[in-house]
Amino acid sequence: MGRAKPMTDSEKDRRTERLKAALRDNLRRRKAQGRGRAEDAAVTDGTPADATSNGAAPDRTPSEKP
Repeated sequence: MGRAKPMTDSEKDRRTERLKAALRDNLRRRKAQGRGRAEDAAVTDGTPADATSNGAAPDRTPSEKP
């Protein structure tokens, strides 16, 4: 078996750019997926997506019954 030939600078640059683009696309996809999951959980939960992040129920006035 022979050794692989070393990459030239232009090949390294193309590879680096291709990997950067792939990582950027992956990050965008994962962020969108996370936002979608948060919205789905909020719909299932009945709370808006931007509700309290600690999961606590909203404060109620004394006249309201649970």
